[in-house]
Amino acid sequence: MNVVVDLNRCQGYAQCAFLAPEVFVMHGEESLMYHPVVPDGQLEHVRRAAVACPVQAIVMGEEAGAGAP
Repeated sequence: MNVVVDLNRCQGYAQCAFLAPEVFVMHGEESLMYHPVVPDGQLEHVRRAAVACPVQAIVMGEEAGAGAP
């Protein structure tokens, strides 16, 4: 499963980092870093993080990021 965060939309609320710290990490106060491929055992955590994102910046799915360089 892949995950993509629209970093233009992300406002740094960090809900994802609290709910899925293996995938999402805040770098400083407003910059988010993440792993685009969800590790085994983290899928449910990432789903919860995507739902909890106040600005819905997280997209999940096999095609998420398929066209990204």
